[in-house]
Amino acid sequence: MIVLSVGMPRAGSGWHFNLIHDLMKTTGCADARDIREKFKLQKILTEVNCNIGVLSARRLGMTAIPALMGNTFVIKAHAGPTPTSRLFQRVGLLHITYIYRDPRDAMLSAFDFGQRALQKGRPNAFSHLTDFDKSLAFIMDYVRIWEKWTREKNVLIARYEDLLTNYDSEATRLVEFLRLRANQADVQKVIEAFRPEKGEGQQGLHFFKGKIGRFRESYSAEQQAVLKEKMGGYLLKMGYEA
Repeated sequence: MIVLSVGMPRAGSGWHFNLIHDLMKTTGCADARDIREKFKLQKILTEVNCNIGVLSARRLGMTAIPALMGNTFVIKAHAGPTPTSRLFQRVGLLHITYIYRDPRDAMLSAFDFGQRALQKGRPNAFSHLTDFDKSLAFIMDYVRIWEKWTREKNVLIARYEDLLTNYDSEATRLVEFLRLRANQADVQKVIEAFRPEKGEGQQGLHFFKGKIGRFRESYSAEQQAVLKEKMGGYLLKMGYEA
């Protein structure tokens, strides 16, 4: 079985993936990085967090080979659902979680992260977001992906803000979804290790500032009005004030 940890970019998706990854390791399942090496999936499962990219038939098919051979492991994605992901989920090959964040904060975080990388001379996947308009167009794609995942069946939907402010409850919900026993010592050890106050500085978690509502301090009144116009309906459905 493949546990697929999907998330909006800059929404705690690295944190969520690594929490899920280490929780599943308590069952004795394989490390996704070892699976990547053993089955030569370096071009399919990229980066430190084994990101599959788009959930295409080819990519999912190649990743399914080790799963069909009896391996259980966790991989990451930012993409939307596809007919293949639905099929794999239906037959029990995929177990899916999805995490999102207030897209205004995710948008700002992506811009900042990209610009910091540029300043260091190491551009990343967000470095092309050089202004407000480009950042907005970027995040709107992921707002639409959020909408698609919320329409899927049997997907655990989580919010970054809830994980940050109500960690114990959200961790319990995740443990139940993964069909683990919360009272096991090794499960509790993982939960403790990933508490938000311990996350900053850990490789692969993409934890930098993580402040809720930071966009209000960084965007002008005019820019916030544009965000309200473009995102208003979505924000209310996501549980945020427009």
